[in-house]
Order: sequence, then C-alpha cells, then structure tokens
Amino acid sequence: MPEKLIIIGSGPAGLTSAIYAARADLEPLMIEGFERGGQLMLTTDVENYPGFPDGIMGPELMEQFRKQAERFGTRIVSSDVTAVDVAGHPFKVWVGDDVYEGDAVIISTGASARWLGIPGEERLRGHGVSACATCDGFFFRDKHVAVVGGGDSAMEEATFLTKFASKVTIIHRRDEFRASKIMARRALENPKIDVIWDTTVEEVSGDDTVTSITLRDVTTDATSELAVDGLFMAIGHTPNTSVFAGHIDLDEAGYILTEPGGTMTSVPGVFAAGDVVDKVYRQAVTAAGMGCQATIDAERWLEAGTD
Repeated sequence: MPEKLIIIGSGPAGLTSAIYAARADLEPLMIEGFERGGQLMLTTDVENYPGFPDGIMGPELMEQFRKQAERFGTRIVSSDVTAVDVAGHPFKVWVGDDVYEGDAVIISTGASARWLGIPGEERLRGHGVSACATCDGFFFRDKHVAVVGGGDSAMEEATFLTKFASKVTIIHRRDEFRASKIMARRALENPKIDVIWDTTVEEVSGDDTVTSITLRDVTTDATSELAVDGLFMAIGHTPNTSVFAGHIDLDEAGYILTEPGGTMTSVPGVFAAGDVVDKVYRQAVTAAGMGCQATIDAERWLEAGTD
C-alpha cells in the first residue's frame, strides 16, 4: 500500500508539515535528507522564534521540532531523495535503490545560501559569518560588519544592518551595483554604509569569532586586511530542487511554483512549502507556517479523492 503522505525535507517547513500530518492520522513518512534540520542547523542563537524569550540554539530548536513530529508518529528516513516520478499515481520517490510510493507528497527541501568557499568561512559560520541579516543582525550592535554582494538583497541586508551596526562596509567585485537604482541609492545615501569597489574577499580570520577579512583588489591584485566583527554573505540562495527539475514547474531561478493562495504545485497532489518556494522572507517562522498550510492543503486534497 502507498504511504498516505511523503514529506521530503526536514527544516521548519517539513517538520511542521509532519506534526500536522501525524496529528491528522495521515501517518507521514519523512525523508529528511542527510542535512537534516535545514539552515537552522548552521545558526547558533535564534532569538526571533516565538515561544523562546531567552533564545534557543538553532540545532536545539530543530531537535525539538523533530521530537514533536516523532511523538505523534512520523516515521523518518535519514537519507537523500535521489529521484522522483510524479507523472502517475501513486507518486514514486527513490532513495538510492529503495522506492517509496505515496498518495500525496510535500516538498520542503529548502534553499541553500551561496557561500564564497574561502578559508575561515565554514569554521566561523555562526561565529561572525552569516547569510541572514534578519536572523543575526541583532548580535552586531555597535559593531563594524561587512556585506558581500551587489544585488538588491545585498543592499537590503546592508541597510537593515545599519539598525544595529555602527558601520557597514559593502564589498563588491565590480565597479557598479547590479541592484535596482532605488535600492542602490538607499544604501549609498546611508551615512553608516561605505563601499569598497572592485574587490573580493579572500579569507576570513579570527579564533572564536570574526576579527578581520583579507581583501583583494581585482584591478591591481593587491591584498589588504580589513578589521570587522562580522561578515554577511548576500550573494543569493540556490533552491534545492535539482531532483524535481522536469517533473514539476520551477521558475527561472529554480524555485517551485505553487498555485496562487495555496501550496499545490503544477502536479495535483504534490505540494511545496518553505524556502524551496519562498525567496522573499526566508524565515523559520514563515517556513513553519507554510508547512502547516501544505499539510492542510494535502489533507483536503486526499479527502476529496482527486487526482
């Protein structure tokens, strides 16, 4: 017999989907992936998730989500999905040589922040290196931080960080921003923001937290050190949708397209939630909310008996 519901991915969206599905007697099977817990596993302190007035560590928050999902009967497979077939019913999901069949599927595989891949970056991630100003900006009150990027998201991150930081330095590898004029102007006119043009970041330094970054001028190849307390990457996100390409409709950036006002994808019975859909907010609380919506949509679809 096929599973009633297969959930792919185990960040806030997937785990919230599982909690709601298990409580609705849908007996969900979650294929959580090797990188279980999503991007919050890379976050040290989470202070903006409701219900934790003293804050909570990202991995601890995800572990509590997971325990809650398991408490209600969610079964979990700790592997990555390697292939899908949603052309017919029941839907098929492969994990290596194992195939699982499901009446409905929720995709919540998230999106991964793009990183520079430079020395010190991974070691100091969550200790001064971040890809989310909204998540971590509060921790840099009266500090000097750098933002890497030149698009709208970089302008937005830099402007947001000025609420807390004493100084924000945007580092951009070109001599002009690719951001929209209004976003660029807003950043350039902010007295707390300065820009270093034609420059790349080559290394992040610090023992327990970021203390400086190594810069390289792309026109002269000269290197220099800049003392900063934090480094924010604003060079985009990549949705984790490669396995679904050609099976459901994606936008030009690879995000899953869903019907207006709902979580149904282009394939009836296949739903999507969280950062794999949302390229605007990208917050744990919004992902969790979408996970709830996806399960309610899936439950109603299953009850209606439509295919």
